[in-house]
Amino acid sequence: MKNSSLLVVLGKSARPVDLEPLSESARERNLHLIVLILGEMPPIPVYTYGTGGYEAYALPVSWQENVDKLNTELEALRAETSQYLANQGASAEVRVVSGEAAALRGAVARAGLTCDTIVIGNDLHKDEDLFADTVRAALVKTSAGVMLNATGSTTALQPKSVFVAWKAGIPASRAVRASLPLLRSAENVTVALIDPVTTRWQDGENPGTDVAAWLTHHGCNVTVQQYPSGDQEIGIVMMKRARDSGADLIVMGAYDHSRLRETVFGGTTRTLIHQQDFPVFLCH
Repeated sequence: MKNSSLLVVLGKSARPVDLEPLSESARERNLHLIVLILGEMPPIPVYTYGTGGYEAYALPVSWQENVDKLNTELEALRAETSQYLANQGASAEVRVVSGEAAALRGAVARAGLTCDTIVIGNDLHKDEDLFADTVRAALVKTSAGVMLNATGSTTALQPKSVFVAWKAGIPASRAVRASLPLLRSAENVTVALIDPVTTRWQDGENPGTDVAAWLTHHGCNVTVQQYPSGDQEIGIVMMKRARDSGADLIVMGAYDHSRLRETVFGGTTRTLIHQQDFPVFLCH
């Protein structure tokens, strides 16, 4: 991940000190941090819209006061964060985006088009809707890898051990390709298959060996492991096995099933996105 650009997406409740693990990696690996602070504006009250040709359109004073207050808080956080990163000696720029939910999603998507990795700040979990919108925009509207729970970890950007959850398909392949700089620098990489289907058209007759050969050619120290789920939820099994292996980071493809199916019935992607205990690197 040396010489990379990282988009770091934060909310209004973030603290500059939350970026300490990232700023440390930025100094050591010549990373450039683009910090995007999101602030969702309060919706315009419905009763302010006129209904006739001569109806007046007037915003309530309280709404404008709330907007002004939010903008003031965001600008103060931007200045504080910018100064903190400068004091840490990290190459960084800090931006503020405020607006309705659709505008925030668009801002994340645009910024993510010109970076290598998108790091979603842990503080965004405090606003479930904003967090979900941000993750979806990063995964679906950009081609960058997406990291979760990295602001609370000192090893996520420099993992010694990586757990690659492999399932033959485009999402997992993209995740491995995007995370190659991390995998190359790790001391060991575990390619894990849970309940693999040992056929030519699924995971192969010897599941995991093709991925291992690919990564070994890149200089990675690879071990292939096959695990039974035991009828447990795959995401839970994955985190347990990753923890048992001493992994610092999980790499996996996101939304191998449709997003609608994941939303209605749940799934591995949903489990890994909403947990806050393990750093995860995702690609769709």
